[in-house]
Amino acid sequence: MDHLAALRALRAIVEAGSFTAAAERQGTSHSAMSRQLRQLEEHLQVRLLDRNSRRLSLTEAGRDYHREALALLDRLEQADDRARAGQAVPSGRLRISVPQVVATQELPHWLPGFLARYPQIALDLSADDQLVDVVGGGFDLALRIAATLPDSQLVARELASCPRILVAAPAYLARHGLPRQATELAGHALLAFSPVAAAAPWHLQGPKGARVSVEAGQRLRVDATPALYAAVIAGMGISLFTALTVQEDLRAGRLIRVLPGWHAGERRYVALYPHARALAPKVRALVDHLAAHYAAQMRPGF
Repeated sequence: MDHLAALRALRAIVEAGSFTAAAERQGTSHSAMSRQLRQLEEHLQVRLLDRNSRRLSLTEAGRDYHREALALLDRLEQADDRARAGQAVPSGRLRISVPQVVATQELPHWLPGFLARYPQIALDLSADDQLVDVVGGGFDLALRIAATLPDSQLVARELASCPRILVAAPAYLARHGLPRQATELAGHALLAFSPVAAAAPWHLQGPKGARVSVEAGQRLRVDATPALYAAVIAGMGISLFTALTVQEDLRAGRLIRVLPGWHAGERRYVALYPHARALAPKVRALVDHLAAHYAAQMRPGF
């Protein structure tokens, strides 16, 4: 038995959730994956996986062994990567998932520079506001914007943290006036992002700990942030965006911040990627590039 190959097979089966999906990811056959797992269980004289027609699950012994084996594989692969790091040039196809608003509003500020710097990397980009299955979906990295993220087995590197702020186009404010107090928002068209049937109220935080909740979306709510951005730019109302998303529009005067002392909580920009790919040169190159980009974008006064 090739012990390392068997450990990698176990990891792939658990991550993919089936022998077939694991075999496709490893470029081998269902029977080969099954044989490697069987040999590993025979070597250990313990059952690692419970199998039925619908799903696979680790046994109690399997959970402990999988955790320790995963840590061992990670250390070995990291050692391999460190040994290669001095010679490795970031290259290959990189599959990433980003929120729609990043793909439409922020990507032009960091992607051209990344591709120019790393001509041997090709990019497959998926724009999706839902939390994707990074491992099951075959992604090398996912960029997410969220207040909190669910616990997972993924590496999470925080790139930036900034508030969601109120903005509107000059044309809208010229017609309807600029609110001076949070209570005046009720008299304005508040455009809401709502991926579900009902829009949640905006919970705003102001100076000296002031808080207020405002109903939004009475006239318009959308389930795609690019559409919301287009509506705000068109002068249809006031909405919320992360400060990093709209800061170029604020500088250029395309948007104006409404109630500068108020915001709707912080949002974290986080890069998520599997442990096994943590030191892959192409993944490391993108994560470092994003970290440098967002660090340069952060400025006082958000």
